[in-house]
Formats: sequence, C-alpha cells, structure tokens
Amino acid sequence: MKTLYLDIFSGLSGDMFLGAMLDLGVPFDQLQGQLEKLGLTGYHLHASRGLKGAISGIKFDVHLLDHEHGHEHGHEHGHEHGHEHGHEHGHEHGHEHGRDFAVIRSLIEQSSLSAWVKEKAVKVFTRIAVAEGKIHGHPPDEVHFHEVGAIDSIVDIVGACIALEILGKPRIIASPVIEGTGWVDCAHGRFPIPTMATLEILAARQIPLTQCAEPQELLTPTGAALLAEFVETFGLLSGFAASRVGYGLGTRDNQTRPNVVRAMLGEVVAPINTELEQDVISVLETNLDDISSERIGYFTGQALKDGALDVFIIPVQMKKNRPGMLLTLLCATDQEDFFVEKILRHTSAFGLRCSRVERRKLSRQSEVVETEFGKISMKFGSMGGEIIQVSPEFESCREAAESHGVTLDQVFQAALISARINAKAGRITPRAPSR
Repeated sequence: MKTLYLDIFSGLSGDMFLGAMLDLGVPFDQLQGQLEKLGLTGYHLHASRGLKGAISGIKFDVHLLDHEHGHEHGHEHGHEHGHEHGHEHGHEHGHEHGRDFAVIRSLIEQSSLSAWVKEKAVKVFTRIAVAEGKIHGHPPDEVHFHEVGAIDSIVDIVGACIALEILGKPRIIASPVIEGTGWVDCAHGRFPIPTMATLEILAARQIPLTQCAEPQELLTPTGAALLAEFVETFGLLSGFAASRVGYGLGTRDNQTRPNVVRAMLGEVVAPINTELEQDVISVLETNLDDISSERIGYFTGQALKDGALDVFIIPVQMKKNRPGMLLTLLCATDQEDFFVEKILRHTSAFGLRCSRVERRKLSRQSEVVETEFGKISMKFGSMGGEIIQVSPEFESCREAAESHGVTLDQVFQAALISARINAKAGRITPRAPSR
C-alpha cells in the first residue's frame, strides 16, 4: 500500500508540509488550480527551490495582496498564533478582519472541491477550532481566525488535503513528534512552548510529544492538526522502501537542526517485527443504553456476515447511572465508512468513535489432521518458524462428536494430540509472516 512517511525531526508547519508535497511531485499548477475552487481572494502563491541548513527543498509561501497586512510573510511560525480567538477585541470588529470557523467551514463545504478534500479539510480545521475554543471558553464555531491567519490556514489546510489526494491518498505514518523549548509571543501574551493550541490538538489524540534543545517553536497548531488527522502511527522507520523523497523548507534558521521536514513516498515491505504479522485495523465504538438485546444480537450477527473482523459487547455504567453496553466493532480500514453507516442505521447510536490501531499477530494457517474420529480442521499459529498455538475448529469437532457419539472434549484432545505429532514430524510447516 502506498505510504507517506513524514520525518518531523524539526517539527512541522503547514507551509513546510506543502513544500515537501511539491518536492515529492505534486504539480504546483494543479495545486493552485484546485485552491481557486474556494473562491478565496487577496493572496497569491509562491513556491521556489532553496536551501535551508545546506538542504535543498521547496519553500512554499502565501503572499497577501493587501498591503495593510504586508506582502512578505513567509509563514513564520508566530503567524499561526493569530489563529487564536479575537472576541476580546469586539465581535463586530473581528468580523471585519477575519473569519469565524463557521464561515471558513461554509466556504470549504460550498466549494467545488472533491468530497474527500472538503471532508478532510473541515476535520483538520475542526481540530484547531475545538482546541482554541477549549482554551478561550468559546464554542468552536465562534473561534475567530484573524485575516492573516485565516488565509494562511485555509490555503495550508485545504492545500494539504488537495496534495494528498493528488498523491493518491496514501497511508501516512510519521516519526516521533518533536517540539522545541522556550516562549512565544501571541495575541494573548507570552506562553511557553509547546503552545496551548498545539498541546490541546495533540492531547485530543494522545499523541506523545518530546521536546528537544531547539530554543523556539517547531510544531505549529496547523502542523499538529495535520498530524492528528492523518497520521496512523508514530515511530521509527522499519521495512520502508522509499521511491521518492522530498523536503519542505521552513522560514527560520534553527540552532540545533535545519528547519526542514523530510517526506518519503513508498511502501512498507516488512512488518516491524519480522517474526509477527502486522496490519492496521479500524476500531469503531459506541455506548448504547436504549436498544433491545434481540436487536443488538441481530446486528452483531449481520456485521460478522458482512465481513467485520470481530464484534463484541461490554456492559458499562453510563451517565445518569444508566446500565448500558459498549459496542465495539473491528474491521479493515477500507471498510470503516461501510460499518460506520451500518452502526448508525441499524442500532440506536447517534454517533460513534473511530480509531485506527496496529495489530500484531501470529502467522496463521489452517490444516486438516486425521484422528480416530475422522478428519478435524485445525488452526495453527506460528512465530519465527515455530508453531506456538494449536486450536481445533469448533464446528469440525462438534460434527465428529455427534457422528461418533462421544464427548466434544474427547474429540478436542484427539485432535490436539494428532496435530502435535504431525507438527513434530514436520508434516505441518509453519508459514512465514505475510507482507
């Protein structure tokens, strides 16, 4: 599967991300043409090859045409702190010089961009608006983006989604998240790094953060929101075969590392642990307290028939001291939308939680062994060329027990003995982990 790896050793901002995407091969004209579908005016885009810390890459900039705000702002990280809520300056005044999140969302949703780009861009923006709203005590829809920050944010966030669509919507993984230290001056005073919005955005997805000795901000709220929305897992490279490498340049001259993000497009050709199989699955969860046992039983049965990897119910204590149940459904990531709709249509849920998790598993294979009660289907699990789990298939054992008039346990034991003898004799060979 096509995979994008973001090496964020020097943090991330929206313009750095877009610079890297352009360096990976996203055509500038195509990106610009798609952004024009927003109908947003008052800016023009610029991308050029340059050097940062002796590394060649693409510097992406948004230049405002309004001289009141200045032509040349090259996405200095500090500009992002203009995102913060502007209500203390007066609500009416703020509307003249920026956009509330509700207005930005409407601008995106009413554009002629693709449904995927619109959905993802709104989700990224929502992460910032929720964080800012929590910090300043306002509803997300009322979070105000000052004019400079609004145009930057719209171009960076929508542009990032457009670029990912052009690249084929790759799966995205990233290195551990790095942030600097020190202080920043923003609209509401002086605050320590990481900034409040960045920290809230990461905390919402419980993304681990490590600070380094660089005495300035490395990760902006927009960068954090892009990571939180798109990145499945954070960790070091393992079994990654890069076909293209691109560099997005930032504005600052850092002291300890170049202000650069490195992006690699390729494929993961081996799991992290070569003795185990590994994949990523979707976990869908919802709390229910107003559905009958018959209805939920019917749903779980149908979901398994439709291809869910597993469905299970856990009793939980819900709000207002109501007993309820936690419905959890595991499925392949490409079936996530299908099962989200199934849950909303066929249970009493009004919403659900979606997450993606890594799975590590034994290499599995099915074999048939001979026993005194006939042929029994078996499931074998192996790791590192060694069979370590053996399990008789229930239905096969049940049929044999009924046809021979013996207990289920007798068939199980006979099947296990036969399986172990066959494995020891080398008649059953462990399979290598699938790639």
